[in-house]
Amino acid sequence: MVDLSVSLAGLPLANPILSASGTFGHGLEMEGFVPPQALGAWVSKTVTLKPRPGNPMPRIAETRAGFLNSIGLENRGVDAYIEETLPRLAERGARVITNVGGEEVDDFARVTERLTERPEIDAFEVNLSCPNVSGGRLPFSTDPEVAERVLRAVKGVTDKPVLAKLSPNVTRIGEIAQGAEAGGADGLTAVNTVLGLGVDWRTRRPLLNTVVGGYSGSAIHPIALRCAWECLQATGLPVVGCGGIGGPEEALAFLCLGCHAVQVGTASFSDPSLLAGLAARVGALLEELGVETLEEYRGSFQVPQPAPLAARS
Repeated sequence: MVDLSVSLAGLPLANPILSASGTFGHGLEMEGFVPPQALGAWVSKTVTLKPRPGNPMPRIAETRAGFLNSIGLENRGVDAYIEETLPRLAERGARVITNVGGEEVDDFARVTERLTERPEIDAFEVNLSCPNVSGGRLPFSTDPEVAERVLRAVKGVTDKPVLAKLSPNVTRIGEIAQGAEAGGADGLTAVNTVLGLGVDWRTRRPLLNTVVGGYSGSAIHPIALRCAWECLQATGLPVVGCGGIGGPEEALAFLCLGCHAVQVGTASFSDPSLLAGLAARVGALLEELGVETLEEYRGSFQVPQPAPLAARS
């Protein structure tokens, strides 16, 4: 058996497979399909300071290779999360990474401060990058200085590990990653959804009420890999790869690059039980390679070296 254990920003995980925020509820909704022990950690849907009703319908549309969504961070707010959700999570014994969001820089810190003493929470993921609020402007994930300010505010109120979830909708994601690192982030999640637009050619209307939304699914896997690679090159932080994972092969691609863990999201909609056996499938493929531990495989990506000038001539 391959040892799949990993330490993510100081947080020990039994395996590198995590749920992706917004696709798995808070974990409780999916435990009939995926038991807590099957994952390294549950990543919650985004928790905000006040309840959010989300965007108007229609706000999700299926495409040939994934989903367009414009949910708009619908959630019941931090009070309901504390009073109703966390007590139930405590009974499950799962690692919990709580994703936090906000409309202003201070909102991220206020939510985190409310939650930092809760023993059910092992780490935080700061949602800098949701494309379905603020008209898709991505105010926290397109400017390194703003990303730094958000992370500095959050790290000022918690000693728990903090991951910054980044957007692929930027020209140089490495610079945003460096901003998050400068603000004190303990790790990065790369990446959130890609901005997209769908058209119903019969009605001549957009598929989403907001017109533009977040695109996720198998088609974005190469984009997500490129973003994760740039983050790994730009910083010394551990990276969680996210985007387009539908099976063990895509997960291993992220791990080969050097990512410490991966998150799986959209694929759970077509197969809710996918995550129940994904870690075992990753281990089986590593065993075929003769690998004994995940750590000896992680980061083994080999970049071709240019041929000597004499050979090219």
